[in-house]
Amino acid sequence: MYANGEIVKRKDAVHVNDVRDLVLHIIADAPPPNWVKVENARSIEKVVALLIPGILPSTLALPPLPTSATSNPNIPLSIPLPAESNTPIPFISNTYSHACPTRAPGDQTRMYSVLSEFFQCQVTGEERAKRQAMRASQRAFDNTPSLYLLSLKEMIENDYPIPSYMADVFEKGPGWIETPQASEESLLLLPLEKRQSKIYAIDCEMCLTEDGKELTRVCMIEHETGIVVYDKLVKPPKPVIDYMTRWSGITEAVLASATTTLAEVQAQIMPILAPKNGPTSILIGHSLESDLRALRICHPRCIDTAIIYHHPRGRPLKPGLAWLIKKWAGREIQTRGESGHDPEEDARACIDLLRMKLRNGPSFGEYKTDLESIFERMGRASRRGGAGSVRSVVVDHGNPGVMHGSRANSNVPCTCDQEVLEGLLQAIPAHEFSFGRFTGIADALGWLTPKTTAAETPVVPVTPGEPSPIVLANAQAILNNQLITLYASLPPRTAFIIFTGHSDPRRMASLNGRKSAFESAIRSGKNAEDMDKADWWTASDGRELEEEVEKAKRGLLFLGVK
Repeated sequence: MYANGEIVKRKDAVHVNDVRDLVLHIIADAPPPNWVKVENARSIEKVVALLIPGILPSTLALPPLPTSATSNPNIPLSIPLPAESNTPIPFISNTYSHACPTRAPGDQTRMYSVLSEFFQCQVTGEERAKRQAMRASQRAFDNTPSLYLLSLKEMIENDYPIPSYMADVFEKGPGWIETPQASEESLLLLPLEKRQSKIYAIDCEMCLTEDGKELTRVCMIEHETGIVVYDKLVKPPKPVIDYMTRWSGITEAVLASATTTLAEVQAQIMPILAPKNGPTSILIGHSLESDLRALRICHPRCIDTAIIYHHPRGRPLKPGLAWLIKKWAGREIQTRGESGHDPEEDARACIDLLRMKLRNGPSFGEYKTDLESIFERMGRASRRGGAGSVRSVVVDHGNPGVMHGSRANSNVPCTCDQEVLEGLLQAIPAHEFSFGRFTGIADALGWLTPKTTAAETPVVPVTPGEPSPIVLANAQAILNNQLITLYASLPPRTAFIIFTGHSDPRRMASLNGRKSAFESAIRSGKNAEDMDKADWWTASDGRELEEEVEKAKRGLLFLGVK
């Protein structure tokens, strides 16, 4: 039952993190929430949570979600029965009595990731004490670079090319090599002063050919001395179709003198990575997996500044290199505009970030250190009946195993909603918590936009148009059947939670695109007077953006137990 008396006291609607905490209360060890009452929560044996953007109040014949100017805008709304509403998704009306308004995370001008908010939670007091003790013990030991080496698990989670002697999980294609495994016996024969691994910062630039991105420049700098030990332009095997100068700094004229091939680069830098009379070198870079993939090298000892430093909004987001240097070193890099990045500058930035870690300790540059994945929290909770910990699965589009599902017991990558349904049907019996996302309606509404690659120029989104009624009705009918099938398969005493996360984000995205384009133009040295007035960003635009952000943050929540 919704506790309306508590909900009306809230400043705004139930948040996505409230939905997360409800899940943790039912299936793990979180305290009971005050906005909803769950009787006999320990008798609920499974939780299935679905994120389905695109289910709108109008879909269920509800009035538009009220704004903060309306009295009590957060109270759950009674859903009319299908016979009264002619809803295109009658499953919702048949299954749930109420729709509870929700609010996505964000600030005045942006909406943050609903997935990040749902999958990250505050650590318990007991776990916080453990972490503080661990940090204290780390400070007591020597703060050496090896403390920041990626573990095998971290390398796998972040899609690193893994040497075969570490784990047989990466399939090397033609042209790939791996750093040879160092012999423990030979290392013991070395004098103590030579057993210390050398550290090299590396940064690569790529251009686009018909086979995809290919290496066109590589720069390596020794950490201790700051000396550039290797810097070469690389000739791609096929003609370049896009130099991606804005990012790579490479132009046709620059690359014209390149004669070194990728195979020659591999042969030249391998003695640096695996010296004959010394231990395997440590490589440091920012999102280093991209550089290693460009080099087609599997290397075992890696430090990644995108991992040892935190994004201010927490995992799985990663901070940008330019932002890190501005934030922690107080200087700016990557300021050449359309001329692109300088790999030497980026490599030196990584060196500086590591030095600051070594100087200030492991917790330097970390945000939200008292957060953890909900799957870690579930992993410490006892399953019903005490038979081990709670087992979790994420069934989602793309590759959830390297993003929000990285800490779950199981992941099922999907390419369409039908695969999500099939994945859930197979996974639910073996897991106490299952998460799935259906995107068919959001796609039909035009809410999904493909991500631009480095080879593409980001397009400022246009004002959204109306979706095709036929396409939308078809997507709604498909979802309705998928929900019926899924619900029928659930065992009794399963909590079945559906939340939409947000409303139409397109106008918000369009305005933010305009704002970003205007600010970029000003930063590049343009005066507003030299720009078309249609491209200006005004105070009126700012107010409209704030209004659209508030609208986009609105969502719906449906709670029930089978």
